[in-house]
Amino acid sequence: MGKAIQFFKDAYFELTKVTWLTRKEVVATTFVVIVFVIIMALFVGLVDMILSGALGIILNLR
Repeated sequence: MGKAIQFFKDAYFELTKVTWLTRKEVVATTFVVIVFVIIMALFVGLVDMILSGALGIILNLR
């Protein structure tokens, strides 16, 4: 039981040393992540369409 209590004390102590982001920073980084995910989704979707079309052409030739 003593080890568990010491663990939580140590965890709390480490959390006091964390530098938390401001609300403005969180909003800005969240926006960047959302934009990046949308761009990557569009890119993957485009590549998928191109490769699907190419594979369809190749398989229909046989």
